[in-house]
Amino acid sequence: MQRAEKKEIIANFARDKKDTGSPEVQIAILTSRIESLKWHLEEHKKDNHSRRGIMLMVAKRRKLLNYLKKTNNEKYDEILAKLELRK
Repeated sequence: MQRAEKKEIIANFARDKKDTGSPEVQIAILTSRIESLKWHLEEHKKDNHSRRGIMLMVAKRRKLLNYLKKTNNEKYDEILAKLELRK
């Protein structure tokens, strides 16, 4: 992920100008990283180290989504729609 791409994601999902660590931003960044690794794994099918990394990222994203659902259900639904995730 390039620095410009990450800044764009932060700008789209941040609650305010200086927000970089809210669950919404973290979920969006993880989703972007998961997508890039997904394409890598389609080409390199035997890369088990990266496969483990993507599984850890998916688990972390799931935990953040569960937390967001408990604390702010409206934001949870909004982020699922924006990122086109299913639940």
